[in-house]
Amino acid sequence: MLTIYGDSISGNCLKVKFVCDRLGIAYRWIETSVLKGETRTPEFLGMNPAGQVPTVKLSDGRVLSQSNAIMLHLAEGSDLIPSDAYERALMFQWLFWEQYSHETVIAVRRFHKTYLKKADADIDPALLPKGERVLAVMNDHLARHRYFVGGKLGLADIALVAYTRWADQGGFDLARAPRVQDWIARVEQDLGLARAA
Repeated sequence: MLTIYGDSISGNCLKVKFVCDRLGIAYRWIETSVLKGETRTPEFLGMNPAGQVPTVKLSDGRVLSQSNAIMLHLAEGSDLIPSDAYERALMFQWLFWEQYSHETVIAVRRFHKTYLKKADADIDPALLPKGERVLAVMNDHLARHRYFVGGKLGLADIALVAYTRWADQGGFDLARAPRVQDWIARVEQDLGLARAA
């Protein structure tokens, strides 16, 4: 059985869970807290020297890390990955953008505000306008599309919804991105998730 070492406060970890739940992949979840230093133990570092979650151990004992790499492996051959080569490239485009431009702003500001309890004055001031631009890019795309690629739920949506649904915890006003709000509700329904608070 697949084993997921994940932290429940992490959208990156929950992406992997969402894919497994959507595809009916059985797994064992081992809660691994970043805040408690559980990714820095000798045992964990022996499995993943980068000391990051999510990390998965496949049923044959092989280990894989990095959320989008894990999702791609688990979803291989499923309808979460487009069969058309161009649409598949678009999916990769959004996956790369999510990790480089989205997660580094939306998730980071949320972590500082919600979990490190920092005041706004103590958080990098560039994060808020960068996050607003990220949400505007998404909102503009969703003006023409119900989902990010191929007209149906896919890995791009799962990658992007994981932190976007909690953007308000980072101080971002989702009311300024109504199409993003509608898309979040659609993806949460598709994945059987309770609405994010």
